[in-house]
Amino acid sequence: MNDASYPWFILVPDRDEITEIYQLESADQRQMWLESCVLSTRIMQVFQGDKLNIAAIGNLVPQLHLHHVVRYRDDCAWPSPVWGKFPPVAYESKALERLISRLELFTIDGLSTAGVG
Repeated sequence: MNDASYPWFILVPDRDEITEIYQLESADQRQMWLESCVLSTRIMQVFQGDKLNIAAIGNLVPQLHLHHVVRYRDDCAWPSPVWGKFPPVAYESKALERLISRLELFTIDGLSTAGVG
């Protein structure tokens, strides 16, 4: 998500025609949660947040995806959810380069960084 207010990542299972978690086969559900846990651990290590919000909202984009939003007690929306609270603040190009550089310090086996940047 292009919002510099929060470190925000989206995990998208590579499955066509799936819009809800319950529609995944059992093995794919387990794989999604495993990937979510790995991603969660890594981004909390990198960004040292106070809380991690994970949600599968999908009201605007029907493709199944999980939002992972690192939260800080001093972020602009705390303690409320980030959705609809404030307009997104787009990353400046240098800040986005720094973010990508921080993320390149670790790899997650089997996860693609498609759509980064």
